[in-house]
Amino acid sequence: MAIHIVVCGMKVMLSSHTLLEVIIEDGNSPQNVTPMESTRVESLEYGGYPPEANSLVLGDYVDQGKQSIETICLLLVYKIKYKENFFLLRGNHECASISRIYGFHDECKRRFNVRLWRTFTDCFNCLPVAPLIDEKIFCMHGGLSPHLDNLDQIRHIARPVDIPDHGLLCDLLWADPYKNVKDWGDSDRGLSCTFGADMVAEFLQKHDLDLVCRAHQVMKFRLRLTFL
Repeated sequence: MAIHIVVCGMKVMLSSHTLLEVIIEDGNSPQNVTPMESTRVESLEYGGYPPEANSLVLGDYVDQGKQSIETICLLLVYKIKYKENFFLLRGNHECASISRIYGFHDECKRRFNVRLWRTFTDCFNCLPVAPLIDEKIFCMHGGLSPHLDNLDQIRHIARPVDIPDHGLLCDLLWADPYKNVKDWGDSDRGLSCTFGADMVAEFLQKHDLDLVCRAHQVMKFRLRLTFL
C-alpha cells in the first residue's frame, strides 16, 4: 500500500511545475503555510485540513521522528486527493544522501525494506521546489541564491532531479538568512550560502515581490520576521 501511494504521488508531482504558480483570485490561496516535522502533523490544525483549507507545506517531512513513513504517506494522500488545495515543497531532507544518514533509511529498512526507501527517494526527486503566490510571495524551503537571476531558471529545472552539492537548486533547499551578514556569505552547514537583508531587498525589488517565505530553521513561536 505504501509503495502504491508513493508511486501515485510521484505522478501527481510530475504533473505540476517545478515553480508552482498559485493565484489568489482563483481561490487557491494557501491559508496554512508551514514547515513540517514528523511529530507535528497537527500543525495543519492551525489553518485547517483539506479540502476546507488550502495548505502549502515547506518540506522536511522525514528524519524528524519515529513515524516519518506515516507522515509522508498522509501528506502524499492529501496531495493525490486534493491536488488543487494541497501543495508540497521539497526540503533538504527529501534527498537520498541526507535521509540515508538522519534516520529515514533506517526506519524504512527496519519496518519494511530498503526498496520502500528507494521508492520514496525517487518521489522526492519529483517534488516542486518553489511556489509563487499571487505573483507577490516567493516561497522555498531554504533560501535565496546568488545563482538566481530569473525565476524562469526554476521553471526550467527538469525533474526528477537529485539535489546537487552547489548551485541554484542546492541554495533553494539549504541557504539561510543572517541579520549580521551583508551580500552573500559561507554557510556553517558546509553547503550552500548565507544571505543578508540587502540581498533580500534587492531580490524583492528586482522581481517586484512583497515577501520571501521559507522554512529550514526551527522558530520558537513557529514564525519569525527576520528582516524588518
